Amino acid sequence: MRVIGTVGLPGSGKGELAEVAREAGIPVVTMGDIIRQECRNRGLDPATDHGKIAKALREEEGDDAIAARSLPVVESHLESTDLVVVDGLRSDVELDCFREAFGDEFVLVSVEAPFEMRAERLLDRGRDESDTDLEALKKREARELDFGMDEAMDRADVVIENTDSLDAYREKIARLFDDGPEAVAEAER
Repeated sequence: MRVIGTVGLPGSGKGELAEVAREAGIPVVTMGDIIRQECRNRGLDPATDHGKIAKALREEEGDDAIAARSLPVVESHLESTDLVVVDGLRSDVELDCFREAFGDEFVLVSVEAPFEMRAERLLDRGRDESDTDLEALKKREARELDFGMDEAMDRADVVIENTDSLDAYREKIARLFDDGPEAVAEAER
């Protein structure tokens, strides 16, 4: 059994890592989906209220609220598979929650890329309002860093630099799943 968590700033490539996992038949638990569902439960639009609800959940249930809500989903997948990906940790508190639950079987991967590259990807993607202008992106990034994302990134077991082609990045991800985090860490040195 192994649980691979991802952390990274917007546009770094966490979603692509999750997509490669899905294509390989690996279950993915997306922490942002927990927040989007809570937005809908509260009658709010996930595209505009995602950040507000993420903050509210942490205030109401503790800083590890989203991770704690994700644990039963991860555990359910582990009943039928040996590998699960948790997409989108945002803080060191969430990291602690997963490490407490899964011990050495939890591996955190930090996906990293320079701001300009990430901004270009987000502008091309245009998924939501904060992806369409640089000032909104900077505010979104500051909010996520305020959650403690930088501390989680600093504590990652493996760093994947996503600065090459999409094919090269997807090869790194496949190596992570096929050969383990040690192989990726060695290749990234």
